[in-house]
Amino acid sequence: MAAKTTLNAKNLEALGAQRLAELLIEISTGSAAHKRRLRMELAGNQGSTEVAREIRKRLGSIARAQSVIEWHKVKAVNADLETQRSAIVTVVAADDPKEAFDLIWQFLAVADSIFHRSNSNDIAFTETFHQACADAGVIASSAGIGIDVLADKVFAALQDNDHGQYDPLIAEMVPALGKDGLARLKSLLVQWSNEAEEKPADADREIFGWGGNGPIFRDEIYAGHRQQTARIALQDIADAENDVDAFIAQQPKETLRAPTIATAIADRLILAGRAGEALEILDAADHRGRFEMPFEWQEARVETLEALGRGEEAQAYRWQCFEQSLNGEHLRAFLRKLADFDDIEAEEKAFAFAHSFPDVHRALAFFLAWPAAAEAAKLLSRRRAELDGNLYELMTSGAEMLREKHPLAATILLRSMIGFALDNGRSSRYRHAARHLAECAALAPHIDDFGDAQPHDAYVAELKRQHGNKHGFWSLLT
Repeated sequence: MAAKTTLNAKNLEALGAQRLAELLIEISTGSAAHKRRLRMELAGNQGSTEVAREIRKRLGSIARAQSVIEWHKVKAVNADLETQRSAIVTVVAADDPKEAFDLIWQFLAVADSIFHRSNSNDIAFTETFHQACADAGVIASSAGIGIDVLADKVFAALQDNDHGQYDPLIAEMVPALGKDGLARLKSLLVQWSNEAEEKPADADREIFGWGGNGPIFRDEIYAGHRQQTARIALQDIADAENDVDAFIAQQPKETLRAPTIATAIADRLILAGRAGEALEILDAADHRGRFEMPFEWQEARVETLEALGRGEEAQAYRWQCFEQSLNGEHLRAFLRKLADFDDIEAEEKAFAFAHSFPDVHRALAFFLAWPAAAEAAKLLSRRRAELDGNLYELMTSGAEMLREKHPLAATILLRSMIGFALDNGRSSRYRHAARHLAECAALAPHIDDFGDAQPHDAYVAELKRQHGNKHGFWSLLT
């Protein structure tokens, strides 16, 4: 009997078409999303032309909408967008690629409306429109869209990329654009970036904001934004053409020494087989010390040294970077280069170094991330007096990780947060501190030896002696 009532397609078929239709009408009542889905299915039964008509109508409604998309509506709105995008790709494109191309472009155009109305995290929407960019590239190739038309449409889209919805568009359109299409797009972008901005009369200039040198005018902001947009697009074209020199040419001279820009250039030079130039670019970047640079810069420098055949130097640099930062990725890369058994000895050396690292919190984070729970427990036993209970994210995640096999270490972390809240009178954290104390009580029976730490009852007695007047905290324990 149970098998007959399980919700699956075979069992539902037994209800018959009429009963299923009645149930669908009942279930969709009051749900606009369900009704739209059913209409789309009915349209699909009539062919791709009817589906295209339904999609076009729905996209028009989305573009005209004015209501704010609150955080709890993001999932539903994005599901609606995904339904339209999927229908374009799977139904319309298979039957009429040209119509599908027009529809996917209309789909991309609703991004402005969506982002302007949304006041929450836009990651889901961004991912949907980025996928639509990929779809547009595939559909454009199958539809045989002329390269001039396609280049013009891509150019127009990039001019209106305020929310990053078109960021992957050039890369996705490379197969459809081809060499000639990319050349036309590049020409349009260069011409646009070089256009002289018509400066309005002083009396008509709109002030956008104020800076140290006086007013900042809106026309100046637009000109700067236009040039930056064109420059980024030209960089994407350079990458599509594997032209590292063109990529470098698009970097303003004042940014060439920025570590992030130097890293981006070096990565491309390495791929082009120009590791010597990559090392020069990296070492010319502005920095206080090579081991204080961003991780990506350090990683690029290691790859450059390897490409130059300077493996021993690369290994030494990996270890120095680890000693500077306790970044486990540097250590993992170092260990991978070692022979069997040598890596075990090196790991032990790294653990010993981490135990003596000046910043106990960075050492703790390293052991937790490695993961090396036993080492983290030893660290906490030796250096608990150095803990800052205000770092509640680290303390909370550490306590959660250690509680099962290292209850004393978890207790030490919990006590650090309790102590910070009470010692500093942080009443907003009393509720959390009370919960942490209850967790300590639950862990206490599992601790065979507290060592030089106070047993739980003694610890609570000392808390009452020092903070007995903090009634807001103690009232939460009753």
